[in-house]
Amino acid sequence: MAHHPHEPHADQHTEGHGHDHGPAADGHKHGHGDGTAIDWAEMAPHLEAQAELFTPLYERALSWLGKEVTEPGLIVDVGSGPGVVSCLFAETFPGARVMAVDGSAPLLERARQRADRLGYGDRFGTLAGELPAALGELDYPADLMWAGRSLHHLGDQRAALAAFAERLAPGGTLAIMEGGLPTRFLPRDLGFGRPGLEARLDALQEEWFARMRADLPGSVDESENWAALLDAAGLKHTRTRSFLLDLPAPASERARAYITASLARLRDVYGDSLDPDDRAVVDRLLDPKDEAGVHRRADVFVLAAHTVHTAVKPVR
Repeated sequence: MAHHPHEPHADQHTEGHGHDHGPAADGHKHGHGDGTAIDWAEMAPHLEAQAELFTPLYERALSWLGKEVTEPGLIVDVGSGPGVVSCLFAETFPGARVMAVDGSAPLLERARQRADRLGYGDRFGTLAGELPAALGELDYPADLMWAGRSLHHLGDQRAALAAFAERLAPGGTLAIMEGGLPTRFLPRDLGFGRPGLEARLDALQEEWFARMRADLPGSVDESENWAALLDAAGLKHTRTRSFLLDLPAPASERARAYITASLARLRDVYGDSLDPDDRAVVDRLLDPKDEAGVHRRADVFVLAAHTVHTAVKPVR
């Protein structure tokens, strides 16, 4: 399976649990049923654009990690997708080797191309395979392992964390990005339609996410107490912190393109579930000729918060 950062209106995406985990946001590939299947290779350009837009958030998170993990030898990006964040790790930790691990070979090829283009190719590797089993193919344990909004795409999250911990070096750090707040693009009152459109879209995304989780192979219901789950994996939970992306209005062209793609995907996925009036509002928002649409209006923005939890493997 492929995993990538995910946003609610995008990741990947990405969460009434306080995260963005709708189909328009998730950066992960899985063959789910009942309308939850996602073609992550097809979504690659959107995933890259999303991660690039969210780079300031990731840079702050990696800088924070760097205060705990100073000179890692091997960094493993679990569910790397097209490698945008993997390459940020290579930039942040110039002495480290970075291994991008994902279930999608096409996405890993994009990761490899990005690393080569940015000059990190000599210390950048890729590993394709189903997670978490693919981690058993690592040549040696990781000093830093990152799972950016990918863990929730594994059926048994408790077992996955135990598998992650097994591939950590003693004293190594596992960092998972799970939880946060739903991303917002729009004012509550758009000036047409019923106020609160994004809150209603959140409710649809929560239903989609629950179905997606239930459809995963070996799915196990689990309380999302990440600190407790990390401790149960034999690690010592050390820190939790949330990171903000605040791109205020008026949005840049790149932000508008991301917002447009995210809303379009939500419309495609939730079209039959949307209230007819809300569907008409979304259609109008996506009309490039409409002054009230996201292509033209001056009050669209991107505001998101993602949470990172870290834990260390004890030195026996």
